[in-house]
Amino acid sequence: MSLGFWIGLVGATFAIATPLMWASLGNLLNEKSGVMNLGIEGTMYVGAFGGLAIASESGSIWLGLIGAIIFGCLAGLLVAVFTVTMGVNQHVVGIGTTLLLVSACEFVNRLRYGSGSLARIEKFGDVIDDAGPLSQNWMTYFVFLILAPLMWWALRSTGFGLRLAAVGEHPEAADVAGINVNRTRYVALVVGGALMALGGAYITLAELGTFTLGIISGRGWVAVALVIFGRWRVWPTVAGAVLFAATDALQLRLAITSTFGDVPNELLIALPYLVVVGALAIWGRKLRYPGAYLKPYRRA
Repeated sequence: MSLGFWIGLVGATFAIATPLMWASLGNLLNEKSGVMNLGIEGTMYVGAFGGLAIASESGSIWLGLIGAIIFGCLAGLLVAVFTVTMGVNQHVVGIGTTLLLVSACEFVNRLRYGSGSLARIEKFGDVIDDAGPLSQNWMTYFVFLILAPLMWWALRSTGFGLRLAAVGEHPEAADVAGINVNRTRYVALVVGGALMALGGAYITLAELGTFTLGIISGRGWVAVALVIFGRWRVWPTVAGAVLFAATDALQLRLAITSTFGDVPNELLIALPYLVVVGALAIWGRKLRYPGAYLKPYRRA
């Protein structure tokens, strides 16, 4: 395999990891507060569709990005109302949210555009042209160089990060200490929803420039696994996203080489998911979940 093969592999790894990074960091905020948001797949979907639809209708890709953020915040707010305020089972709310958002996007897509895809738009360009693996758009640079370090610092060293950890571990003690448990969870879910939606918007606004049905393809569920793999810490979650992306990029390249021409394509496609499952089986032993994980809080 040539040097060009490996250079292309590194560049593809960063591109594939970007939506996983946005989504998993958003989900990390949710789960640190004690709420599992299985609406992540639907939130990414509405970010992808809503962002592109607004960009297509308005002619501004930046308006599309803002629209995706708003849709993500609303999706997070919807989950918060049912899980935090009403105390409904988090699994039911998450799956229901995903089904609602995906079906709503597909309904509007068919109603407005009459087919399985939207017209193409001019997507975000690369920050640096013809620079090999460094030829990435600003959303990739932002999530790796700014968002991940910022979230690592915020969760460890700011008042909000400490309140979030307290609410996720011991909401009763946090309440006694004067922390508004419900408000903290609301903020985590709304901000996390915005990040998840940006993960979806990256695919349509920066990677493809169009929308197709089923565009998220399970990336939301992968992001949930990555947070568990990372044990609710930022850098291990980032490492998990890069590992999955590298394996996915590798299988895409192996599929078009003559050496692996006889290997069933389905096996190669399954390779990154098998790696995630194997990593969870090894690293997931004796996991210590956040103390209030999946538990609604009711003030006595």
